[in-house]
Parts: sequence; C-alpha cells; structure tokens
Amino acid sequence: MTSNTIDTKKAGGAISVSALKAGDRNEFARLVDEYSGQIYRLALRILDDAQDAEDVLQETFIKAINSISGFEERSSLSTWLYRIATNEALMLIRKRKPNVSLDDEPDEDTPGEEVNFKILDWCCLPENELLSKETRQYLKRAIKELSPNLRIVFVLRDMQGLSVRDTAEALGLTEVAVKTRLLRARLQLRELITRYFGERSGEKKSDE
Repeated sequence: MTSNTIDTKKAGGAISVSALKAGDRNEFARLVDEYSGQIYRLALRILDDAQDAEDVLQETFIKAINSISGFEERSSLSTWLYRIATNEALMLIRKRKPNVSLDDEPDEDTPGEEVNFKILDWCCLPENELLSKETRQYLKRAIKELSPNLRIVFVLRDMQGLSVRDTAEALGLTEVAVKTRLLRARLQLRELITRYFGERSGEKKSDE
C-alpha cells in the first residue's frame, strides 16, 4: 500500500502522513490512539513483560514523531511503526538478557513454497482441550521458548496477522527469510505442543 494516507479509516478520515510531518499534534494523538493497542500487544508477545511492553510502546511513538520527516512512505505507516517497535523490543532483550544470542541463523533450507500447515493437528483434539486455560498457557510458554528471531517472525505473521511481505518490510528481511524462519518457528511449536498433548494423553490412559 502506498500512502499519503494510511491503512485505516476512522470517523475523522484517514490519518495523514503529511499532517504528521507538518507537526500536527492532533494527528499524532490520533496515530497514538489508533496504534497503541497493536504496538503494546506486539511488544508484550515478544517480551512477555508488561512494563517492558509499556516502555517499548512509549519509545516507539517518541521515535516515530522524531523521525517522521524521514518516513519515505515506501511501506505502510503501520509496518513502519512495527519495525520501530520490533527494534525497540530487540534492544530491550539485549539489555535485559545480554547472554541471549540474537545472531541470525543462516536462512538455509528454504522451503520451495510457503508451508500452510497449522502448528498442530487441531482436528484431532477435543474442543475442551483447545479452549482450556491450561492449553493456552502452555502455548504461551512454548512461544517463549523460541529464539527471539523466530519468535518475532511468528508473532508478526501468525499472531499480529501481517502478510509475509509486511513482516519482511517490518524486520528488514527478505520474504524468503521470513518464510524460512516462520517454518522453523511453526515446526518447533508443533513439536513442543504435540509432545505436551502426547504426555497428557499418556497420563490419562495410565489413570484409567
């Protein structure tokens, strides 16, 4: 999407990039109102810490307003904001956990086409298992076990709903790299969650 307007329409019309660049405070307030929830959820899913997510939210909009003049509008404004937020989240990870490696793994073994499988064969599980609080909590823990680089791609693509193209633009990666990392993330989650349900199934059978 190209834009001197951006992705979303509100009662007051589309948010104007030109107004933001002109320093319109009301337009910036509308920008914050429109995107603060999305940015906060993104940061919380990456960092799993409410205070860190608040810090990322604040820094994202501070940096956005300070650098809006350099926004070239080659991507949507939302993608640009996601990129700022993701960089802020990575900076916090480096600060909080200096021993965690954020070095990129080589994006080899690239799939020939995008893999569309779900992270688990949900069809084979009872509905009450899928909806249980325990299952959702385990999925949350499993996502935390992904490396930061894989987790960020998974969050942007599968949880925030960005397209492969927008995810690539937000992270400064190629679409091939995004697809490869997404595949790795899905495979790791599939293994972790399938193992979890396998253990649960074994426990239930032993109790019968």
